[in-house]
Amino acid sequence: MCGIAGYVDLKGAGRVEERILQRMADALIHRGPDSRGYFVDPNAGIATRRLRIIDLETGDQPLFNEDRSLVLSCNGEIFNYRELKSDLEKQGHSFRTKTDVEVLVHLYEEDGVGFLNRLNAQFAFAIYDRNQRTLFLARDQFGICPLFHTVVDGFFIFASEIKAILEHPLVPREVNLTGLDQVLSLPGAISPQTLFRGIQSLPSGHYVVVKNNDVAVREYWDLEYPLAIDSTDGRPERYYAETLRERLEQSVKYRLQADVPVGFFLSGGLDSSLIAAMIRRVSPDVQRHSFSISFAEEKLCEAKYQRLVSESVNSIHHEIPFNDADIASRLKDAVFHSECPLKETYNTASLALSRETRRNGVTVVLNGEGSDELFAGYVGYRFDKGRRDNGKVHDLETILGDEMREKFWGDKNFSYEKDEYPFREVKQAVYAPDVSARLSEFECSNFPVINKERLRGRHILHKRSYLDFKLRLGHHLIADHGDRMTMANSIEARYPFLDINLVEFCREIPPDLKLNGFTEKYILKKAAENLIPRQIVEREKFGFVAPGSPALLQQKIDWVYDLLSYERIKRQGYFNPDTVEVLKTKYSQKGFKLNLTLEDDLLIVVLTFGLFLELFKLPNLN
Repeated sequence: MCGIAGYVDLKGAGRVEERILQRMADALIHRGPDSRGYFVDPNAGIATRRLRIIDLETGDQPLFNEDRSLVLSCNGEIFNYRELKSDLEKQGHSFRTKTDVEVLVHLYEEDGVGFLNRLNAQFAFAIYDRNQRTLFLARDQFGICPLFHTVVDGFFIFASEIKAILEHPLVPREVNLTGLDQVLSLPGAISPQTLFRGIQSLPSGHYVVVKNNDVAVREYWDLEYPLAIDSTDGRPERYYAETLRERLEQSVKYRLQADVPVGFFLSGGLDSSLIAAMIRRVSPDVQRHSFSISFAEEKLCEAKYQRLVSESVNSIHHEIPFNDADIASRLKDAVFHSECPLKETYNTASLALSRETRRNGVTVVLNGEGSDELFAGYVGYRFDKGRRDNGKVHDLETILGDEMREKFWGDKNFSYEKDEYPFREVKQAVYAPDVSARLSEFECSNFPVINKERLRGRHILHKRSYLDFKLRLGHHLIADHGDRMTMANSIEARYPFLDINLVEFCREIPPDLKLNGFTEKYILKKAAENLIPRQIVEREKFGFVAPGSPALLQQKIDWVYDLLSYERIKRQGYFNPDTVEVLKTKYSQKGFKLNLTLEDDLLIVVLTFGLFLELFKLPNLN
């Protein structure tokens, strides 16, 4: 992984300056501590901070094609680069390095933007065509690698993280209220929205072409499930289990490619345990490091299961002890690297995990994210199956709720995470009165977050899977919770379940093999048989949670109470200080806890939003 940044003068007035590029690149040093490189001409500049993983000697960026007319800066890994490179060499292309990403410039020469669907990869890259004066940016199918952009005063500016964009002197700093409303209402801020007004996140599976003062964003891939009438093809269960195992094994092989040490995270659940077993299966002669969080609170701790898996795969295991005080000490860093207020505190544990990984000399880790979304691993899938239509009471609240569900999902009978209309009233109470009065202007339900056509006519399990994949996974678990927390400590995370060939196969698996009766991940458990300990396969699903804002309040930490003080909340002008006081009183009572699986931690959003304003020097509304 790396950090990339750059900008183009859309006016062609020769206003690009290397000193600005250097400042942008320096803001990304945690993503690429090993080297930096620049390309600068009067109207375009690209910068790279590199984390060396493949080809440690000659792979520094930017990279070029044979006649140096194309310039490449890439964050990510091209897992099928050996096959692509072989094909390109047969077509007459020559390579200057042994790094994986050099294939991109030659693929672009051959196929233009169409080469994206040939990649099995995680990436965000920029290719500048010096002859055509065209900038081409793209992001991988699943949004593993981040990419942000904005247009200011005739400049198109982009970077792997927003903090680099903010280093450009013309970029203003303002809060995007729609992004804030998404954080409260959804798993996180959803592309193209961010928490910064005017700065957009390129959605997963999309690319941008910048040419002749025009910025065009296009989709090249999306997760498209079959229509419900086509969701069963008559193949036996064994076929799906065996093919799934084969695809996952190939995915793991791809993701072990590196010239630096590769380890893995262990949660103690099915997904990371199966990845660990596959790693052992395809590289039995290599003893690898594994890393886990061990919570001090006994009912949150999964250490015994983590140790069981570690022993079964013979890893060098590292347990990172973690308690409420550790949350407080890392919360500011978690917000800084997330560039967004948080809905939960688990990001602080992820920071501790990646720090210990780096301290032990491991640069790349594999983990199990993506499985819950593909194989119906969350409780919502079981709720859908167990729900019975007892008839609706057609009162005003029901009618208004139907309207909101129709706006969000294109289906008045489908609810994703919460009852949308009652929660709107909660938000109105949480927002400051002046902000609440303007809610209809910026409310996130007014701005599309998904392609509703991808839901229409699909099995209800696939509807939820699509939403989990696009909203929860792409904009939380592999974004602020994943990439940003690992790269904060210069660690690259790889996700074997997010392999394009594996995901495309998972589209074909019938819903009843994902949720069989009320058994979640049924087909994945079949694929895992005889690979991991039986106790892991038979474990009840254990959701990842960490203690929330009540734990922070009950520690009586001065800066926490200062950030939530009546005077500060009122001065900032975003939230209602009276509502915050009520929540503080309730949450700070000794022994009070939220059920974080089912309840929103409203105060952690308010608290981390206060940190967000402070860290990024954003203005108050009052």
